[in-house]
Amino acid sequence: GLASLAAPGFVLRPLRPPSAASSAPSPCRASEPSGRMAQVRTQTASGQPTPSSTSRRQVPFAALIASSFAAVALAAPSRPSQASSGKYPVEAAESIMAKKAHGTCVASPQDSIRYGASGEKANYIACYNRDYAERAGYFLQTSWLKDVREAGVTTYYDVVTGKPLFRAPMGRSFEDFERESKVHGWPSFRDEEVVWENVRSIGDGETVSVDGTHLGHNLPDGKGNRYCINLVSIAGNPV
Repeated sequence: GLASLAAPGFVLRPLRPPSAASSAPSPCRASEPSGRMAQVRTQTASGQPTPSSTSRRQVPFAALIASSFAAVALAAPSRPSQASSGKYPVEAAESIMAKKAHGTCVASPQDSIRYGASGEKANYIACYNRDYAERAGYFLQTSWLKDVREAGVTTYYDVVTGKPLFRAPMGRSFEDFERESKVHGWPSFRDEEVVWENVRSIGDGETVSVDGTHLGHNLPDGKGNRYCINLVSIAGNPV
């Protein structure tokens, strides 16, 4: 079972149904075990799970499954909120994700998004969700890698507002960027690849746009901050 895949220092919990969009299709269905997501939470130095509370911000980040557990095992069990420089990530208050015109988003996602990504999935993941993620490796079902491989540095835009959020690869080769994304199961960005004017991090590592679009989570590793991002959230077109 999934419990046997957990890395030391982590525990698994089944995801609860989304409360913000109970009618939205969930990417986690029991009938599709290969796509089932799990949640992890860091443990204290004594090895005991960190106490939870009824507060929304105590809900742990959506975790990596299967091929991604090996990567999680390499991460420090306590996730630092900033890189060694102390400059990143740029943090924001919980209020940035307050209810807006369309879930946590200022509007619904764009009608036509890039890379052949699912607009329905984008609507749920980006605007009516804070704990779930698209399936690990979902991007392999899209044209994303094919579309950007020869483009040099690609800018990724908010699926709702069209604002630039990430530019990659920066300071590394495309091959390194692709390899890291495949290892973890989601597009994975580093500090220098984030457009910090438009991106923020909330206390538990949730990574969001300044307009309330849920993007993913910061999962630091030995190299520093690593922003594990849902492709559907950054498949927008510039406006």
